[in-house]
Amino acid sequence: MGVTVEVHRVYRYPFEQVVASYLRKYPSPMEKHVMAVETVEEKTDLSTGIIYRRRIATCWNVIPEILRKANNPFKTLRSDSTLLFFCFKKSCNSSVSQVSVLKVPDIHLEEESWLNMQKRYMVMKTHCLTWTQYASLSEESVFRESLENPDWTDFTQKGRISVTGAGLLNCVLEAFARSFLKQGVKKGIKIMETLLQEQCG
Repeated sequence: MGVTVEVHRVYRYPFEQVVASYLRKYPSPMEKHVMAVETVEEKTDLSTGIIYRRRIATCWNVIPEILRKANNPFKTLRSDSTLLFFCFKKSCNSSVSQVSVLKVPDIHLEEESWLNMQKRYMVMKTHCLTWTQYASLSEESVFRESLENPDWTDFTQKGRISVTGAGLLNCVLEAFARSFLKQGVKKGIKIMETLLQEQCG
């Protein structure tokens, strides 16, 4: 079981401006969950001109406080019999000791990107550095010149989160992730549109 989110968006701005806005997208007052983004590696392939970047993002832990403080997931969730029934139908197993892994204050994500200015595309791959033994997050995004209009930019993104080591909370966390990812996609697009309007008018 896992949560997958896919999105396609056309920005009616040139590729170069879209990429510039993306690279300064975070941190932003419009997204309180992202605290910092640091470029830890950047290099250019002299034979192809492709610019490689590796960035680390530090984000607030967005797991609801009630789940992070839970010492017993049965006690935390017992007031919602529907949710418990859903969990048992999905064959979620209890594992109280693993709940403590949720109590970290922040989460670290690593993004690798390959920018080809000549062919006008940029590929980004992101994965989570936190909770790797309990959950996996993978995301691949692409900016490229639109086939419809060379002054527009196509954006595609596919992300997946799978929780496997949180016992009974597996399905609860995946349900939360589904909602959070959908909201995050909408918010990310809104931030990009705002930055592009500020930059391009």
